[in-house]
Amino acid sequence: MRIAIVGGGPGGLYLAALMKQLDPGHEITVWERNAPDDTFGFGVVFSDETLGGIENADTVVHDAMESRFARWTDIDIEFDGHPFTVGGQGFAAMARKDLLHILQGRAAELGVTVHYRAPAPDVDELRLSHDLVVAADGINSAVRTKYADAFVPSLDRRTNKYMWLGTDRVFEAFQFLVRQTEFGTMQIHGYPFSDAGSTFIVEMAEDVWRRAGLDSTEGVEFPPGISDEESVARIRELFAAELAGHGLLTNNSRWLNFTTVRNERWHHHNVVLLGDAAHTAHFSIGSGTKLAMEDALALAACLHEHPGVDEALTAYEAERRPVVESTQRAAQASLEWFENIGRYAGQDPAQFCFNLLTRSRRITFDNLKDRDPGFADLIERGFAEAQGRSPAGSAPAMFQPFALGGLELKNRIVVSPMDMYSAVDGVPDDFHVVHLGSKALGGAGLVMTEMVCVSPEARITPGCTGLWNDTQRAAWARVTAFVHERSTAKIGLQLGHSGRKGSTRLMWEGMDEPLPEGNWEVVGPSALPYGTGCHQPRRMTRADMDAVVADFVSAARRGADAGFDLLEVHAAHGYLLSSFLSPVANHRADEYGGELPNRLRFPLEVFDAVRSAFPADRPVTVRISATDWVPDGNTEHDAVEIARAFVTHGAAAVDVSSGQVTKDEKPAYGRSYQTPFADRIRHEVAAPAGVAVIAVGAISSYDDVNSILLAGRADLCALGRTHLYDPQWTLHAAAEQEYLGPGADWPAQFAAGRRRPPTARTDAVRPRLALLRETARDPVHLRWTPGRPAR
Repeated sequence: MRIAIVGGGPGGLYLAALMKQLDPGHEITVWERNAPDDTFGFGVVFSDETLGGIENADTVVHDAMESRFARWTDIDIEFDGHPFTVGGQGFAAMARKDLLHILQGRAAELGVTVHYRAPAPDVDELRLSHDLVVAADGINSAVRTKYADAFVPSLDRRTNKYMWLGTDRVFEAFQFLVRQTEFGTMQIHGYPFSDAGSTFIVEMAEDVWRRAGLDSTEGVEFPPGISDEESVARIRELFAAELAGHGLLTNNSRWLNFTTVRNERWHHHNVVLLGDAAHTAHFSIGSGTKLAMEDALALAACLHEHPGVDEALTAYEAERRPVVESTQRAAQASLEWFENIGRYAGQDPAQFCFNLLTRSRRITFDNLKDRDPGFADLIERGFAEAQGRSPAGSAPAMFQPFALGGLELKNRIVVSPMDMYSAVDGVPDDFHVVHLGSKALGGAGLVMTEMVCVSPEARITPGCTGLWNDTQRAAWARVTAFVHERSTAKIGLQLGHSGRKGSTRLMWEGMDEPLPEGNWEVVGPSALPYGTGCHQPRRMTRADMDAVVADFVSAARRGADAGFDLLEVHAAHGYLLSSFLSPVANHRADEYGGELPNRLRFPLEVFDAVRSAFPADRPVTVRISATDWVPDGNTEHDAVEIARAFVTHGAAAVDVSSGQVTKDEKPAYGRSYQTPFADRIRHEVAAPAGVAVIAVGAISSYDDVNSILLAGRADLCALGRTHLYDPQWTLHAAAEQEYLGPGADWPAQFAAGRRRPPTARTDAVRPRLALLRETARDPVHLRWTPGRPAR
């Protein structure tokens, strides 16, 4: 093959070397606009997984890198004068210049032609004269820009300001240095890369940057290679203590805003994107160089394994995209955490430290417990003490009791509301007794009903339950009686009105599809359907609103009579109250539409009426959608104000979900993907008011739950599908954590099942077949200390 590579950074050079190894007959040319000694940046960090791949692919490159690595296992976090060290992580870093020299030498040794100080020829020419053109030309890729219509890039420019610097202070570990200054919170990301220096990245929010006077060079265009020395001098003053008498090193250093690069497609005919040209991930979770070299390894392998270029590029993108998107999700969570780091300034220092470490949701409490048991113990003990409980032998966080508006819950697990579509004329039957009763017997502290509808016209489907008559009330009383008599769980009632999403088929017959017959009129704030093919709702009048308020009040009173311990007003997921809140569904021009205070008016009327109708000694909560996941819809910023309004009106908790307001939504799914919304509402609204926050959304393991609670992101966690998979999930989580206590009390009838049964021969007790036991293990704390033995 004739291969043209635009960009002679690590990704491009590594690809060239790999392809030459696989077939010396390949004719490979690299164009690099900079000189071979021009290196921007200081250190690069690699994971053991990536290094294993490099070793398998090219031992020459791996061994040369290995000889230059700085290695350590610790992360040092200093939060406003409070130092913590967390071990067992494992890092390997080296100078970027050294890495480039290794790859330049390897490429030359293998016969790759590299043109330095030479811009690449026009890509249209390269496409015609080469079998493959690789765009490894970085975040500002000219190739990507030229074919933007084909690649469809999105460039998300973030708000924080950062500057990439170095220092001749050799850190012994990864450093997160967080300072509360008179201007606001500032942080340093630092790590050693050799025996002579460390990377030193300064980051802060834009408003902090301005208050500190670091914006004096804003608008100045610095030539390539020239650093912003005025700002660097100011940084030396601000971080004199962290530098400890050492100097700052500059290399094209100036203030930047991180840009997350994504592309809908990575290849177009015989042109393919690699590294930062295809994707970026925030520096707080890893190295762009690492991702680029992983890209190169995968691309080389796919080109070697497939007979044609198009098949190879399709396979490359299919292989790498899921890995990159997973990394980008973690990076997005991390960069947003640092953008909002000031939110956590009031946290206990140890909890702040744990919060920082788990910010991307890739590291969890169990991960840290495996790596550094001492630190994990510190966090658990601190959480127990904060709840006013003895830290000695304390329960896991999920099994700590919680008072929700005066309602005592034995643990912090909630069975999330899940529509079952199994009622007749709104009446719950034996199915609902078994469904909700089994979840109560399964150990959850609070079991929530599905959305119970306040009138026949408020139903989503003909199978939805209701509370508009006394027959339904009596049937629900049977459910609550079972829960109260047979378990120590509490049971909550979720009340709602389907609005424009009503009169549809049962879920398994066609979700959101209108009924073929037996339709009833649907209403909404405006005459706008939920999506293509959905019902056209009638715009509600004031008389309609009055009727709905009355229906909610009647249902709330029947719910109290039925014995529910808690009531939740459903103002999420695009149902009636949610559609009033959303500018996507509410286009009214009267006092119930327009700006958010007006859109809040009717949902708050309903909430106030329900709160008055439900017994004062029982809590009333609200579920909201924190974002609509569409342009021009509600955002997390709106969610803060929506939550604030409900809290002001007496909500005992805010149950934070998202979306389902329009069929056009594009959610960013991922592990615990809705938790950041709960986190923000808890810190900015709920906690200062003494109100609880419930996190929901792809929380699937007890480790996720404990991590969320210990970091202070929520007070309770609601799990839905997890409890469908395993109704006894909470009890099983207790067994797996070896917890026996009041937070997970087994029904007497089930007590014999506390011990998990053996499942295979692998559970058997093994004979001793070695004379001596292996007792050595990797040290928890390993520091990078050049010239001295690692300790």
